[in-house]
Amino acid sequence: MTTTPNPLRITLDDERLLVITGPADITRERVDAIVNAANSSLMGGGGVDGAIHAAGGPEIKEHCRRIVAQQGSLPQGRAVATTAGRLPARYVIHTVGPVWSGGHRGEPETLANCHRESIRVADELQLASLAFPAISTGIFGYPVELASTVALRSALEGLNAAQHVREVRFVLYDVGARRHFEQAAHQLKLTIS
Repeated sequence: MTTTPNPLRITLDDERLLVITGPADITRERVDAIVNAANSSLMGGGGVDGAIHAAGGPEIKEHCRRIVAQQGSLPQGRAVATTAGRLPARYVIHTVGPVWSGGHRGEPETLANCHRESIRVADELQLASLAFPAISTGIFGYPVELASTVALRSALEGLNAAQHVREVRFVLYDVGARRHFEQAAHQLKLTIS
């Protein structure tokens, strides 16, 4: 039986917290909201998206269906919240990451927007904590070694702008992604405890 390494904790000046953990299952996180790496239809798919819809049950898909009927497909870099259904979180915040095309089609800025927008939505809901997967690093093909730096930097920006959000967690699927996020934290000169 393998054990998950201890989470890496980064305490910011104002007692806000960034946490990097994994390998772990984001659907089991006990936070106010988990972030779904969704597709623009919000109807579920593979990877994290499929796992969240499966674990959360039909309530999530029904709420997504109502959102799409009201406003259309969700553009890349934007975020919306739904119920969390049967998940331990209170909400799911859905965001659509960029498909990797070599990095010259605005992918870093779109990925950064996913993080900032998700934190903004959580803050509007007056939530204190949320958990992110490694957005766009699965089937969308964004190299995790590049995505990790963008994710951490934009999460810091989102936290600095937030009034209510106090903790952002990165819940990573495997050891390799965790290693890249830890290296990104060192590159950004964040103090890990």
